[in-house]
Amino acid sequence: MIVAFTWRALAFASLGLVVLGTPAHAKQPPENANDHYVGHFGAKNVKPPYIGEISAKYYDGDSDDLLTGGLGKTGLAAAAPPFANPFAPTPEELRRNAIHTNYRAVLDITAAGGYGTLYGPNVTNDGSATASEGKIPGWEYLTYADDGTGRKNVTLMVQIPDHFDLKQPCIVTATSSGSRGIYGAIGASGEWGLKQGCAIAYTDKGTGNGLHDLMSNSVGLIDGTRVDAVTAGEDSIFTAELSDAERATFNAATPNRVAYKHAHSQRNPEKDWGNNTLQAIRFAFYVLNEQYGSRGPDGAVRITIDPKRALVIASGISNGGTGALQAAEQDLSGLIDGVAITEPTAQPANVKKLRIVQGSTEQPMIGQPLLDYFTVANLYQPCAALALAPVDTAGYVIIGLLTPSVIAQGATRCASLAAKGLVAGATPEEQAEDALAKLHAYGWLTDSDTLQLSHYALATPAVTMTYINALGRVSVLDHLCGFSFANTDPAGNPVPQVLETQLGTFSTANGIPPTSGVNLVYNDAANGGGMGKRDILASSPSTGAFDLALDGAICQRNLTVGRHIDGGALDANEAAYARRIEEGIAEVRLTARLRGKPALIVHGRADALVPVNHASRAYYGANRLAEGNGHRKLSYIEVTNAQHFDSFLGLPGYAERFVPLHVYLIGALNAMYDHLTTGTALPPSQIVRTVPRGPGAPSIAATNVPNFSADPTANDRIVFKRNTLYIPD
Repeated sequence: MIVAFTWRALAFASLGLVVLGTPAHAKQPPENANDHYVGHFGAKNVKPPYIGEISAKYYDGDSDDLLTGGLGKTGLAAAAPPFANPFAPTPEELRRNAIHTNYRAVLDITAAGGYGTLYGPNVTNDGSATASEGKIPGWEYLTYADDGTGRKNVTLMVQIPDHFDLKQPCIVTATSSGSRGIYGAIGASGEWGLKQGCAIAYTDKGTGNGLHDLMSNSVGLIDGTRVDAVTAGEDSIFTAELSDAERATFNAATPNRVAYKHAHSQRNPEKDWGNNTLQAIRFAFYVLNEQYGSRGPDGAVRITIDPKRALVIASGISNGGTGALQAAEQDLSGLIDGVAITEPTAQPANVKKLRIVQGSTEQPMIGQPLLDYFTVANLYQPCAALALAPVDTAGYVIIGLLTPSVIAQGATRCASLAAKGLVAGATPEEQAEDALAKLHAYGWLTDSDTLQLSHYALATPAVTMTYINALGRVSVLDHLCGFSFANTDPAGNPVPQVLETQLGTFSTANGIPPTSGVNLVYNDAANGGGMGKRDILASSPSTGAFDLALDGAICQRNLTVGRHIDGGALDANEAAYARRIEEGIAEVRLTARLRGKPALIVHGRADALVPVNHASRAYYGANRLAEGNGHRKLSYIEVTNAQHFDSFLGLPGYAERFVPLHVYLIGALNAMYDHLTTGTALPPSQIVRTVPRGPGAPSIAATNVPNFSADPTANDRIVFKRNTLYIPD
């Protein structure tokens, strides 16, 4: 049964789409989430000033639903359904396939890995596997948050399941991880919250999947369809800020390039991830009260659900977890009751007094900004990977099939680094050992050694390019350090976009290439004929060698540290970029003050993308330093044999070595919910020792992923004393 709604439009909507509210880009007050407080019980329900036009649609839980897009557990595990007409996909098809892609992007979808038994649409939050397909009926509301210019257009979405309990209302945030679109967290905290009967407050945090094809001038809309940028106007997810003349000149010089929102919005979106998460919470309160509130004598809707009567948990994974931490730090109006996250890209501002000791070893480098350690990884990972035998490298077989050049050119990268004095050693083996030692000295643990190659091949260069552009507010016109985004042919040459693929990017892509045919291109490649070459097939101008565009990676490191790492000062142009990047990094550093909110952070010890020494360990220690004893309510759980990408666990070499961290997100959310509703103590900070599946990767069992302990042994307990964080081996 569907409850009676206060919105007259909804009463007649049946299963169709309705549009509510004011035009999306009417003149609005300046955006600041903390300027808009949710009213108290009985007050008028006021739409947040940054919210524009709202669309609302009901999903019946049969033909379509909130969690699986109508596919159910079985359909999510199968291939994505094709579009009826790939040259004209409908919004409904795009939404369905976006859910399919994003759900699978954060989870191991194999039965042997735990899908359908430990987690999945059919598994309840308490861990009971059912015969259900897991479809969940309810309402979905979609809007942009903006400042009136159409240049921000942060997507917000609220899902309200039919079994939402008005007597025990709850809201869970689901800020997208990585640079994914609005459905990016549906398989993470979104699923847990929907099963729990909570409203889910989603945001793409201003980085989500905004592709601007500069040749055709096409852009995406909030429903996933693509149109001409002029037609889209202020309703575009993202349109690069350049004139027609600038675009024409750019296209003539470097044809077939595209701009992406995270890299090229020139707004440093990360500084607003907390604000965007708070906006999503306020949007959730607004639509909940429009749906469930009563009418006052003046006909206005009155607030039934306010922050004092609703439980709010801020959650997310990776960048989504960072958004939750930012939101908790910035929450001036007390919206958030607790935080439960995994593997956040947390960047604490002050770790000067902090020491981290694992076992008896003090960690050599801690709490560095993300761009700093990514530019180090971008230099050394392909060389360091040679220090391991192929059998010891997770994903080696897949990398050999997908990007064999990364393996083939690893020794060349070593030689070029050695020629520039950036690694020591006379042989490739010695150079590789030195490169790996440099990663260890910069904070990576030996637990992540087997991951260095696959992470470089699948993530590191493009993430580095995206963040250095974003933090420096760099235009797509600048080609910073010689890099751009384009489709490429097998030889690495930039080629036109494939229309059929591009029209489906809302479903298939994320916001950081490589994705849906778009790759990273090194414009300055010596073998590019002036048109550029895919980075992993590029030769560097300074070496003439096929060394994975080393010159570009060195440029990125130079701008991050503010000097030439192979000797010399930056020129005036480089120095200007370096200052902007430094300012951008300062804008995203966290205070580690959670305003006394209870919080659980879970991180995999083997994380090679976001090393624990720079992120969760450092944030936990900074929180211990920043908040007094009465306000310290943060627990940190470190999971052995867990890494960043659960979706990689189906790859050879991953399945045998690593366990799904998602199991521990579920556990963290369960623990936080119990703490907030029944007063159950949060688990103390500890190491959870898991058991890898081993050779042949047999089906995972609950014994592989033991739960948190309410009373960990001394050998497993994480302790903070006198500015030092002690982590057991």
